[in-house]
Amino acid sequence: MDRYAVFGNPIGHSKSPQIHRLFAEQTGEQLGYEPLLAPLDDFAGFARAFFASGKGANVTVPFKEEAFRLADQLTPRARRAGAVNTLMKREDGSLLGDNTDGAGLVSDLKHAGLALDGARILLLGAGGAVRGVLEPLLAERPAALVIANRTEDKAEALAREFDDLGPVSACRFAELQGPFDLIVNGTSASLAGELPPLPEGVIRPGRTFCYDMMYAADATPFCRWAQQLGAAQARDGLGMLVEQAAEAFRLWRGVSPDTAPVLARLRSQV
Repeated sequence: MDRYAVFGNPIGHSKSPQIHRLFAEQTGEQLGYEPLLAPLDDFAGFARAFFASGKGANVTVPFKEEAFRLADQLTPRARRAGAVNTLMKREDGSLLGDNTDGAGLVSDLKHAGLALDGARILLLGAGGAVRGVLEPLLAERPAALVIANRTEDKAEALAREFDDLGPVSACRFAELQGPFDLIVNGTSASLAGELPPLPEGVIRPGRTFCYDMMYAADATPFCRWAQQLGAAQARDGLGMLVEQAAEAFRLWRGVSPDTAPVLARLRSQV
């Protein structure tokens, strides 16, 4: 049976083993998938040992940049993202690195019925999570994409790096001028029960779609804020998690799983 895994530290919370087990049951693919606690001081050695027999792996916090350096070859989207969340061993033994996060976000947004072509998009944060979704979002041809961050320099550097792909700009939170059609929270504020300092004018009641890359049993602070201001929808990142996993599954197995029943199963448990 082909061996797959997810590398992380910590890793006990990961839903990836359940997601890929459900994908395998649904598609009839014969594979095993396990959560593996990778050491903070020797990720590369740990990963190489796994790939002596393993076929593929997902990579989560805090190893995505190390996986980027480990890969022998990179997909264009992984190279742009500067991070790898999916590794696959090729027939010659080399490792291909991919980043499926952005594709997972775009797929979940489309499943929710959101049209991105011509939309005004606001991305909150300028870290790895935002970097990983910029190329797929810009590929959808938005009218404008604004990166807002506490530190403007970091957001501006990111905007300059991606401005060849579309109309992207940067500013501080306090300088934001809305409204926007889509607001994506790529900060880690929700993990601390906090909210980025946003002006109310970024939301158009009944029209703006708000998306938090984080997910939890209860609505995140960002989603609660969006609901209070009358956002058309406020959605967490559980669907993105399932969709990015499906992208990895397709890369590894050449089979496209149906994500809807898997997401429904996870929603019922959360």
